[in-house]
Amino acid sequence: MNVTVTPLDSDAIAAKAREMLQKGQAKESETLCQQLLADQPDNRDALYILAVSQRTQRKFAEALATVKRLISINPANGRAHQEQGHCLRDMGDSTAALMAYQNAVAHNRALLASWNMLARLNRAAGRTAAAEFAEIQSEYWSALPPELLTVASLIEEGRFLRAEKLCRAFLQTHGHHVEAMRLLAQIGTQFNVLDEAEFLLESAVELEPENPGARFDYVTVLQSRQKFAQALEQAKILRENDPENPQVEMLYANQSLGVGNFDEALSIYKTIAAAQPGNPSVHLTLGHALKTTGRQQEAIEAYSQAYRVRPDFGDAYWSLANLKTYRFDAGLVSKMRDIEDQATTQLVDRYHLCFAIGKALEDSGDYATSFDYYERGNRLKRDEVGYDWRKISKEIGLQIEHCTPQLFADTAGAGFAAQDPIFILGLPRAGSTLLEQILASHSQVEGTMELPNILALAHKLDGRRRVGEEARYPANLNELSRDDLRAFGEAYLRDTRIHRKTNKPFFIDKMPNNFRHIGLIHMILPNAKIIDARRSAMGCCFSGFKQLFAEGQEFTYGLEEIGHYYKDYVALMDHWDKVLPGKVLKVQYEDVVDDLETQVRRVLDFCGLDFEEACINFHQTERAVRTASSEQVRQPLFRSGVDQWENFSPYLDPLRDVLGPELAR
Repeated sequence: MNVTVTPLDSDAIAAKAREMLQKGQAKESETLCQQLLADQPDNRDALYILAVSQRTQRKFAEALATVKRLISINPANGRAHQEQGHCLRDMGDSTAALMAYQNAVAHNRALLASWNMLARLNRAAGRTAAAEFAEIQSEYWSALPPELLTVASLIEEGRFLRAEKLCRAFLQTHGHHVEAMRLLAQIGTQFNVLDEAEFLLESAVELEPENPGARFDYVTVLQSRQKFAQALEQAKILRENDPENPQVEMLYANQSLGVGNFDEALSIYKTIAAAQPGNPSVHLTLGHALKTTGRQQEAIEAYSQAYRVRPDFGDAYWSLANLKTYRFDAGLVSKMRDIEDQATTQLVDRYHLCFAIGKALEDSGDYATSFDYYERGNRLKRDEVGYDWRKISKEIGLQIEHCTPQLFADTAGAGFAAQDPIFILGLPRAGSTLLEQILASHSQVEGTMELPNILALAHKLDGRRRVGEEARYPANLNELSRDDLRAFGEAYLRDTRIHRKTNKPFFIDKMPNNFRHIGLIHMILPNAKIIDARRSAMGCCFSGFKQLFAEGQEFTYGLEEIGHYYKDYVALMDHWDKVLPGKVLKVQYEDVVDDLETQVRRVLDFCGLDFEEACINFHQTERAVRTASSEQVRQPLFRSGVDQWENFSPYLDPLRDVLGPELAR
C-alpha cells in the first residue's frame, strides 16, 4: 500500500533526516531521504540532505549524481553548488571544485565555507588577487553573529519572510546593530518597501557615520527610490573618505549618470577602465553609459573590450546584440557557440550567450538554429527565475474584480489635480520607447525614464505577504480616504521631480508594467494622460521572447508564459476601457509605422498639444534613452521590423495555442 507524503509530512521527514545527519547517522539519514524522494522526487531539501549524507559516507559518485539532479531542478541553489564543490574537493579535483565554489558564491554570497575554500584553492594555485578577495569576504561573513549569517544566507536563497523574522528578533535583543539594520533594509528592498529601507539605512549611517558599507547601501536604496540628488551627495562623502576606491568611484559615477551629469560619469568610467584594463565589468558599464548617450561606436568598442578581456563574458556579447543594429561576423559567432558549449561556462554567461547567438543567427537568416538558441536561453533563464504565469494571472484578475465603476464613482474628484504626467504603458517591445521619443520631441514635453514610483506604491499598499496569503491590494483601494489619494498624487509629483531637467509643463513616465495599475493612477492623478502602446500579439510576444531583460519581465521567458501574459493584458485593458471610458488612448505600433503623421497628430490631440514637425522627425532628437530600443528610435521608421516573427512562424505553435485564433490572427 502506497502512502502519499503530504507537504507537512515531508517537512518533518526532511527535518528528521537533517537531525540524523547532524548526529553522525549518515546512513539512516540517507535511507529517510530516499523514502521521501520515492514519493516526491523533486523535493529540494531531501535531495540536498541526501547528497551531504552520501558524501559523508564517501559515496562520491552517488553524491555528485544527486547534487547534479538538484542543480538541474534549481540552478540558483548556492548550497547545491557548494556541496558539489565539497564532493569534487574530497575526490581531489581542485580545478572543478574551484569552479563549483565560484558558482556557489555567485548564487549565495553568504556561504562562508565556499569563501574559505576559494581562498585556500586560489592561494594554492598562485592566484593571489583572487585569494585575497575571497579572504576579505571570509573575514566579513565570519565576523557576523551566527544569527545574522543565517539571515544573510536566507536572503540569498530568497526566503525573505523567514529572514525578516529572525532579523527583527535579533534587533529586539541586540538594539541598534548596524549590520542587522543593513540586512533588514536589504529584505525591505526585496519587498519593495523602500521607504523603510531608506529609514533603516539613514539611521545606520547616523549611528556609524564611518561605516562605509552602511553608507554604500544607503546610496543604493536612494538610487532605487530615484532620489539621485541625495544619492549623489552621499556618494560624494564616500568618495571624500576613500578617494582611491574604484568601487566608490563607480558608485559616484552611477549617481552622476542618474542626475544627467553624463560627461562627468563617462570621464570616471573611462578613468577606471584605463586603470583596470583587465576588469570586464568596468568596460561593460562604460558601454552602457555610451549607449545611453547615443555614442554607439564607442559603446561597441567598450563592449568588445569587455569580451576580449574575458572571452566567456556572456553579457558583453548580449550587450552588442542588444544594440539591435550591430552585426556579428561569422568568426565571432563560431567562437560564441564554442564558448556556450563548454561545460565550464557559468549559467549567467550561458543564457546571455544564447540570446546573443540567437540574434546573430537571426540576422544571418538561419532562423531554425536561431530559434534553438533563443529557446535554450529562455529555458535556462526561466528555470532560474521560477516564474508561474498562474500567479500573475490571478493578480491581474484581482484588478478586474475590485476596480469597479462604483469604486471610481465613489472617489470621483479625489486625488491630485496636476496634469503634468503622461503615462506610456503596455507590454515591453510594443513601441513604448518609440512613442516616448515622439512625444519627447515636442517642445512642451520632457522624456524621463521608466519610473518605478507607481509600482512601489502598489507594493506598499499590498504590504508583505506569506506564500499563499491573500493580496491586500487592490481590494483595499476602497479603504483609502480622499486625503490619502491626494497625498499619494502629490508624493508622486514630488518624488519624480528629480528627473525633470527643464520647466516643460509635461513629462513622460514610460514604465510598461503600469498598465496593471491604471485604476490606482486614475484615483491619485485623475488628470494624467494614459497611452497604451499596443502591438499585435504574435509580433509583441515573439519580440519579448527573444529579449533578455536586465531585470523583471520574467513572463517573457517562454512562449506559453508570454502568451498567457498577453491575453491577461488585453483582458485588463478591455476592463479599463469599460470602467474608465476614454481614459486610455490605444496606439497600435503597426499603425504608427504605416501612417506616422496621422498617429502623431492623434497622440498630440489626446494630450492637448499642438502639432510640431519635430515629433515626425523624432529620430533627430538628442536625448538619453535607457531601454533596449535606444538605437532603433534614433533612426527613421522601417516597415521591415514589424513582422519579423513570421520568419519563425513554424516554431510558434505553442504561442498560437495559448493566444487562441483571434489574437494569433
